[in-house]
Amino acid sequence: MRLGFAVKILGIEGHKSHDSRRWQNNPHLLKSIEYAHATFDYLEKTGISMYRFSSDFAPYLTHPEMPQFHRQLEEAHDELAALGKRAKTLNLRLSFHPSQYILLNTPNTKLRDSSIEEFEAQAQMLDIMGCGPEAVVVTHVGGVYGDRDGAIARFIENYKLLPERARARLVLENDDVSFGIDDTLKIHEATGVRLIFDHQHHTCFNIGEKTHEEACCAALQTWKDARPKIHFSSPRTEKRTVKRLDKASGKKKEFEHDPLLTQHADYVDDAVFIPFVRAVKRECETEFDVMVEAKAKDLAVLKLKHDLAGIEGILVE
Repeated sequence: MRLGFAVKILGIEGHKSHDSRRWQNNPHLLKSIEYAHATFDYLEKTGISMYRFSSDFAPYLTHPEMPQFHRQLEEAHDELAALGKRAKTLNLRLSFHPSQYILLNTPNTKLRDSSIEEFEAQAQMLDIMGCGPEAVVVTHVGGVYGDRDGAIARFIENYKLLPERARARLVLENDDVSFGIDDTLKIHEATGVRLIFDHQHHTCFNIGEKTHEEACCAALQTWKDARPKIHFSSPRTEKRTVKRLDKASGKKKEFEHDPLLTQHADYVDDAVFIPFVRAVKRECETEFDVMVEAKAKDLAVLKLKHDLAGIEGILVE
């Protein structure tokens, strides 16, 4: 399996994942590609073979009020293609995950249309890079809007509005508060969209009472044309320190609270990860990759790679 992480590298001080300058400073995809080559240098050096780009990799690309940024894909076409060629040489699996404000099932048609445009743009970048079907754009179902069944039905209808390129790249992930694996399976049956299984999200939200292994296998089986991938993270177990107003003194004071299952730990808990992966491999007989969504980013991947060395039945590429 491949192991990967998202966006930020912690192993290099001051490393930039993309051009994050404000619009007044004319950020551009060309600068993000320059940073990406430095990222690829690090991935090659450390042996990490999967990476998720920032959702702002092409800054302001689809912003409706900033047409000066709309031609970045044309302006950086050759450089983007060269980046993809290098990724293929390094055997890197790449992906995008648009922000939480990109919603396909929104009842707001303006937001729906801008979200479709964003999915299309990120799919187009992967196409220009020449990536295979394993390179995907990950999304969630979206909001409930007071009607879960209606929200699911609206996702299914709006999915049909996506351009073919975007439909081919889009994959759907179960979330931790609203839509579990049974919901995403229902959408898969109606649309054919491939599914990402998120282990920690399933811990937080599982109305269908499937085990983690059962839910993961169901998601893996929706992939027909490429190796599946899943998301894995461990919940933070340390108590939280929260600042809030102290009614007695009228001043802000630090209070200690229990940890939240929805928060990610810095590293992956091997005692959960290893038996889970073994069980899924045994039950599904399917190879899959793992996007590590730990707070320590690349450092968590490197630690996990080290911990898995020599573990029977788990081979990290």
